[in-house]
This record gives sequence, structure tokens and C-alpha cells, in this order.
Amino acid sequence: MTSSTMTNGSPPAHLTIRPTTPADHPVLERLWLLFRHDMSEVSGALPDPSGQFRRERLDAAFTDPAWRGLIAHLQPAGGGPASPVGFALVRGLDGPDRVLSSFFVVRGARRTGVGRRLAAQVLASFPGRWEIAFQDANPPAVRFWREVATDAVGQAWTEEHRAVPGRPDAPPDTWITLTTA
Repeated sequence: MTSSTMTNGSPPAHLTIRPTTPADHPVLERLWLLFRHDMSEVSGALPDPSGQFRRERLDAAFTDPAWRGLIAHLQPAGGGPASPVGFALVRGLDGPDRVLSSFFVVRGARRTGVGRRLAAQVLASFPGRWEIAFQDANPPAVRFWREVATDAVGQAWTEEHRAVPGRPDAPPDTWITLTTA
């Protein structure tokens, strides 16, 4: 998928969203660290002694056939190399429910429409029943995912709180459920 988007008041840039390939692994590893760092503010997760965060979901996206990833790049309007600006990891492609396991847009591309377009492309790429989790302690995510769900299916979505498995001390996650055609 390609389209134009504004980047913080700059001229329109060209947005490309495509499935990840093994060649994307090094870039996704770097974006993963940024994602996990951002999420640590909400989750309280700390890096391990080597400075890495847990990465089972990232690894699964490259090794498990039930997982897929999409990556977003912005090409400046005036030319130059495209910059990776976000990714999404999806699991459950071998079952009845797709789960948006991880979703990230770099801070410099937020509030430009990149995230909404990436989310829309993810939902359109894998039609069926979806579950999307987020934390109430992250107000931008609460607003974002409710808007994405409404954009995708109108009011035909539900929201519920679920305990975090293995984390009785953590507040419950909020889950949106919807079905795309």
C-alpha cells in the first residue's frame, strides 16, 4: 500500500506499508527496542542485563507461520532514502482470531496519519475476527484504538477488560474485538 501523508507540517511524503521479509529483521530489531522502551513507561518492564527487552513476539513474526508482520516506510517528498517509521505484528493467522500482538509508530511520525493507515492496512490484510489489546494507562492508545475500530467497522466492536496472564499485580488490559470483511 502506498499513499501520501504530511510529516509535521512538511510537504507530503510517500508512505509505503508492506509485509515484512527476512531482510527487515535488523530494522525491526531496532524499532522493537524503541517500541519496548515506549511501552516500559506503561508496563514497568526493564531491559535485561544486556540492555535488551523481551523479544519473543518479534522472533515469532519471523519464524512462526501463524505470525506476520507489516512495516511502514516514509519517503520524503523531495527524494532521499525512505525511513522506517512503524510496524505491526499479528498472530493467530492459523486460527479463528487474529491478535494484533505489537504495534508501533516512531514518535516523529505520530499524529500524521501513519498509525491510522498502518492499522487500517493490517486489518484489511487479514480479514476476520480481531482482538486488539491496550492499556488504559496509555490515553493516546485508548483514543487511537477506539478510533481505528470505529473507522474499520463503525460501532460493530466491543471492549472489555481482561487480566494480564501471569501478572496478578498488573492492571487488566483493555481488549477491543471486531470482525473485518
